[in-house]
Amino acid sequence: MAAPMQRSMLKLLRSSSVALKRSFSTSRVAATSSVIQHKKYSTEPHFSKYGGRTTVTALSGDGVGPELLSYVQEIFRYAGVPVDFEELEINGSTTDEETLRSALLSVQRNGIALKGNIESKFDEPGFKSMNVELRTQLELFASIVWCKSIPGVYTRHQGLDIILIRENTEGEYSNLEYQIVPGCIENLKIITEAKSTKIAKYAFEFAKTHGRKKVTAIHKANIMKLGDGLFLESCRKVASQYPDIEFNDMIVDNASMQMVSKPQQFDVLVMPNLYGNILSNITAGLVGGYGVVSGMNIGDDYAVFEMGTRSSGRSLKGKNIANPTGMLLASCDMLNYIGCNKHAELIRDSVMKVMSVDKVQTPDLGGQATTLEVIQAIIEDIKPKTTSWSL
Repeated sequence: MAAPMQRSMLKLLRSSSVALKRSFSTSRVAATSSVIQHKKYSTEPHFSKYGGRTTVTALSGDGVGPELLSYVQEIFRYAGVPVDFEELEINGSTTDEETLRSALLSVQRNGIALKGNIESKFDEPGFKSMNVELRTQLELFASIVWCKSIPGVYTRHQGLDIILIRENTEGEYSNLEYQIVPGCIENLKIITEAKSTKIAKYAFEFAKTHGRKKVTAIHKANIMKLGDGLFLESCRKVASQYPDIEFNDMIVDNASMQMVSKPQQFDVLVMPNLYGNILSNITAGLVGGYGVVSGMNIGDDYAVFEMGTRSSGRSLKGKNIANPTGMLLASCDMLNYIGCNKHAELIRDSVMKVMSVDKVQTPDLGGQATTLEVIQAIIEDIKPKTTSWSL
């Protein structure tokens, strides 16, 4: 028993060394309150741009990922978007280290990626999730899923506008688990002060930048008093630096119930990894489902954009009925990130008009349109708007 435990603890110490160094660095910064008060804790866009055009890594993913990415490229062509894609095939079947290395190098070179969802196999104990590997190795510490009610899309709750911000690199996704004895597994959940403070600071800065009024920390500190207790205390310390933004906290099980019964009470939520994954999916369901929500993964140096719920849509592959809205909105978020705001607004407005006004909707929203019909309708809406542009 001792040997496996020793090996696991050594692995834990190695994987935590960077976080510990950052924790010490954060402590030194905290000693100078004025630095913390005035530091803008947001990431500066880093991407490759040559001759006025930006190169973006396109990671294919599984299910409907490849076809949705191809539709994004088609829309970009008609909208005159100055973006070139470096396409890489990566999915649940490409588990070799070379594929992962190529994907990482491409994102590191270009600084930004648009990604189809990659399936993670849960029935193979040794399988490494490509999604987790990309997030951790690129240090994409913040996942942002912005769920807004869409006019013309019928849902039980209307008028929702909720931002979910999730710590993206530790917690239950630390991949530190082992079998003590047959039938008994120990899984280590890692929560650090450095990363908890960083995601809390990011959430408050995001709220401030976007004119939001309240931040809610989601936790389970009543049971996990040390781990989730540290996360909650880190959030409280950061909240004290933002007196103009209301702060409260909520236990994750109650938050899940409140989200489906009274979601209007929420504004910005900040959470550890697993809770963020669960609540993002719940909230996406409230505004129309996985097909209409985009997601952002932001780090200090890189950014990866994808659909908000990370569902691959495997059952929809090749059927021409997948909703392209989430991927198109993710591409608009990406365009905003690289400063192509005019193109982002053009595409986003056309997507919303086709879905909300023209009511060209795929079956998941109660419509009868195919994926291609939605794309064609968006293109037809874009065409006349770009005729006067000097692109």
